[in-house]
Amino acid sequence: MNAVVLAGGGPDAVSATVPGLPNKAFVEIGGIALVARVIAALRGSTGIARIIVVAPPASHGDAALAGADERRADGARMVESLESGLAGAPPDEPLLIAASDLPVLTGAAVAEFLGHAQTRDLDLAYAIVSQRDHRAAYPNVPHTWAKMVEGRYCGGGLVALKPRVLPALRAVLDDLGAARKSPLRLAALFGWDILPRFALGSLTVEAAERRATNILRAPTGAIRCTHAEVAVNVDRPADIALANGLVEAAAKSVP
Repeated sequence: MNAVVLAGGGPDAVSATVPGLPNKAFVEIGGIALVARVIAALRGSTGIARIIVVAPPASHGDAALAGADERRADGARMVESLESGLAGAPPDEPLLIAASDLPVLTGAAVAEFLGHAQTRDLDLAYAIVSQRDHRAAYPNVPHTWAKMVEGRYCGGGLVALKPRVLPALRAVLDDLGAARKSPLRLAALFGWDILPRFALGSLTVEAAERRATNILRAPTGAIRCTHAEVAVNVDRPADIALANGLVEAAAKSVP
């Protein structure tokens, strides 16, 4: 499967900690840019073929992108960057979409996600991690948790999708992006009949998948990942120190 790494957008609070960087994807964690760490993890997975990075054109010569097979221009909005990354891809062949701010992502985590996603043959598959698995691996990493019947879950930074779903996804992507850190806003996007069930913790993952499938008019599902690193990202300046600590601890644990 080909992969698209989304490293677009302008400077933000995270990148502002190091003046002159295009955006947070180029912030170094343990001496290596976040986007380079993601590319390396993808290279470490046997399930990945070509890697396309979508980033500001001025950054295309940056050494952090050297591991990519192709660099494409980002857009003013996330959906435009996604369209750039998917351009020319066969509509019925899935691609992996990866966030560029996953500091501890591993090839094993990518392989687990891809294996489960390909088994289900979905048009759109979204990584989720249970609170139990995440706290066992990264007890000090905070998250916003969605309470479901099966347990509490957070979203991950990996998505597998077939380009044919993009027209339907385009209509809701901006709203999903704005609401991704608010479980109640996400529930509202799925329909107000979902909201009371979510608030009471009586919504199942399967029911949420069915509603997402109806909204997108395409098979959609959540992939439950046991590798919690798919959900560790760098969203705030405070996350930089946290990520550096995780990378340092991981390095010390290697024999």
